[in-house]
Amino acid sequence: MSGGPILADGAQPDAGPHAEEFFNEADAETVTIIKDIIETRVRPAVASDGGDITFRGFKDGIVFLDMKGSCSGCPSSTATLKHGIQNLLKHYVPDVVEVRPM
Repeated sequence: MSGGPILADGAQPDAGPHAEEFFNEADAETVTIIKDIIETRVRPAVASDGGDITFRGFKDGIVFLDMKGSCSGCPSSTATLKHGIQNLLKHYVPDVVEVRPM
C-alpha cells in the first residue's frame, strides 16, 4: 500500500516446494516414482494428523524428506519415517535403501 517494493533489496522470492530438490538426472525415473508414492499414499495420511512431508532429494539410495507441521516436532516422526515410509518406498522402489529427514 505504501508503494514501496514488495521484497527488500537483494531478497529472493521463495521458489516453491521444488526449490531445494537434489538428485542425479540418471535417477529421474526413480525420483518420479518416489514422488508419486509420497503424494498419493504418504502425504494424505500425514496430513490427517496435521503434518506434511515433502520430497527433498535422492542420493545413493537414500531418500531425503522434509517434515513440516505437527510432524516436525512429533516424537513418533522417526518411527513413521523408518517403519512406515521407508518400508513402503523400499517395497515399491528397489533402489531405495533408506529414508532420512532433512
